[in-house]
Amino acid sequence: MAILPLVIAPDERLNKPSEPVKVVDAKIRTLLDDMLETMYANNGIGLAAVQVGVHLKCIVVDIAVREGQNAPMKFINPEIIHHSDEKTRFQEGCLSFPDQYSDVERPSSVTIRYLDETGAEQTMEADELLATCLQHEIDHTNGIVFVDHLSLMKRDMILRKLKKAKRMGLIHELPEGAPV
Repeated sequence: MAILPLVIAPDERLNKPSEPVKVVDAKIRTLLDDMLETMYANNGIGLAAVQVGVHLKCIVVDIAVREGQNAPMKFINPEIIHHSDEKTRFQEGCLSFPDQYSDVERPSSVTIRYLDETGAEQTMEADELLATCLQHEIDHTNGIVFVDHLSLMKRDMILRKLKKAKRMGLIHELPEGAPV
């Protein structure tokens, strides 16, 4: 397994929808393992492949790390097939938006369909924090980032902070076109 460099906003790669995985093979399983290692190394609870420069619909999630445990989950071609009308508000952050947080309102529960590591289709119901995390990461696969859910003023403020940090060399990221 390897820790992969992250794509840091503002970066147009984060706004490009990812391609579906056509074949679940050893290469995809290695990518998922590397994504988990990268997520853990950066103290995250979720990560999408686009955040490491790979435009494939793959995400990993582990909300148990907040309690000092591990319960890694891997999803290939995840899609939301149902969501509740009830909403929940969580303070969200993102590994591609270092040290930036904001409250985001999302459906409090979702049902997703995805492929597991063997290529078998699965469905899963999730609520509260897990539902929020899954929606956040699935958004990434569709070229949507969490600041897209904020007011224009708040989004611009966050993006200006990140641009400045990049200019000052405070943030290092995966250069465009770099091999993963």
